[in-house]
Amino acid sequence: MKQLNQYLEVITPVGVLGQTNVPVSEITFDSRKAGDGSMFVSMRGASADGHEFIPKAIEAGCKIVVCEAVPEVTSPQVTYVQVEDTAEALGLLAAFHYDYPSHALKLTGVTGTNGKTTIATLLYRLALGMGYKAGLCSTVANYVNTERIDTMLTTPDALTLQHLMRQMVDAGCDYCFMEVSSHAVVQKRIAGLRFAGGIFTNLSHDHLDYHGTFDAYLKAKKGFFDGLEKSAFALTNLDDKTGRVMLQNCNASKHTYSHREMANFKVKVIESLFEGMHLEMDGRELWTPFIGIFNASNLVAVYGAAILLGWDKELVLTTLSTLMPVDGRFETIRSAGGVTAVVDYAHTPDALTNVLEAINQIRQPGNELITVVGAGGNRDPFKRPVMAAEAVKYSSRVILTSDNPRFEDPETIISQMMEGVVFKDRIKVLCITNRKEAIRTACTMARRGDVILIAGKGHETYQEVKGVRTHFDDREIVRDFFNQIDNQ
Repeated sequence: MKQLNQYLEVITPVGVLGQTNVPVSEITFDSRKAGDGSMFVSMRGASADGHEFIPKAIEAGCKIVVCEAVPEVTSPQVTYVQVEDTAEALGLLAAFHYDYPSHALKLTGVTGTNGKTTIATLLYRLALGMGYKAGLCSTVANYVNTERIDTMLTTPDALTLQHLMRQMVDAGCDYCFMEVSSHAVVQKRIAGLRFAGGIFTNLSHDHLDYHGTFDAYLKAKKGFFDGLEKSAFALTNLDDKTGRVMLQNCNASKHTYSHREMANFKVKVIESLFEGMHLEMDGRELWTPFIGIFNASNLVAVYGAAILLGWDKELVLTTLSTLMPVDGRFETIRSAGGVTAVVDYAHTPDALTNVLEAINQIRQPGNELITVVGAGGNRDPFKRPVMAAEAVKYSSRVILTSDNPRFEDPETIISQMMEGVVFKDRIKVLCITNRKEAIRTACTMARRGDVILIAGKGHETYQEVKGVRTHFDDREIVRDFFNQIDNQ
């Protein structure tokens, strides 16, 4: 068992009060999990300050406390380690505790507003398809090789991440692919991780409720690239105006991808149908079941990262063409009556526009596009009217509805969305708060050849209202309504 004095070598304490030859069996930042042999790291969070729970951790038997401020009343049986930033310290301590698992993996991080889940998941599936063992940290689920571990966060806390990667190493994984959220960068959840590469997708209006300004949001994303080592690669999207910004002052080797600009990795859409796309990728043609320019961009990012990881080009292209779309990302459902429903996780203005444009490039003249969309509660309110405006711009008809209202009034959210709809377009818009009823109405309105977009929740199988999650799956609901209509 490691001693505290060994842990102190990986951080820079402001001061230490007490003995340092104390054994450490585990690390925790939850006082309810503290006990004899545990090191309690008192984290400052958005809703609670871990320093307030130091007495509870000590009462449970904890003998080591890591804190930013030493309590006024201390216990002689407890060692207090004062640091400037407990969030960063947690990552460094956890990395040491689990014997630096990311050093034994080729870890690739994916950041950006949209496309993180698709790119990380496809890289993971590509690795498995090529015979490698790999792990995944994503919004949908975490995987240790083929074992699924459900998740609640895009990027887990530092302790969970290090433990997860230790499991990957122990399972024989050579690679790990993970989404890196802006929250995770700012909150130092990736401290102590060594990345072999980083991928930037795009940057658009999101999370301003947390970051405050777009510039702060951009800096959070760039912070990930600024931390990459010289031995790593940085792969960025030239089609996004902030793509080049990510490479500024970045120590990693710099690479680019694009469907419009001259880049290291280039993709061109030759043909696009609801069944998939015919692409030209890096001078080679392939067919893929993915749809839309944004997915072509995701796929060339996956290809570029695979090549930078040293994988065989021919095998990458062959395996890439066999991959299927990620759950809840442009997932199509067809009715017997010839109506197509598209369920997508698009919950930002840019993502919604991408999906709407992709559908409009494929649907036939005379066929309508009916969009069902809402906006999440307790999240960036500034994007709500913008999303409604984009939906109306690209759709024949729009139904504004509830998403995950959380602790907000869903009707207030819908009213804020309606502020983005100019008066002359309001005739195209229905407001139906009940999401199930909104989907049912869209299915009833649609005729043969029409397309229904159900946006915002994608893979999610719940709806969160007033802190309570109840089962709700857009895909199940649209299938049920299609079956009812087809059997009439």
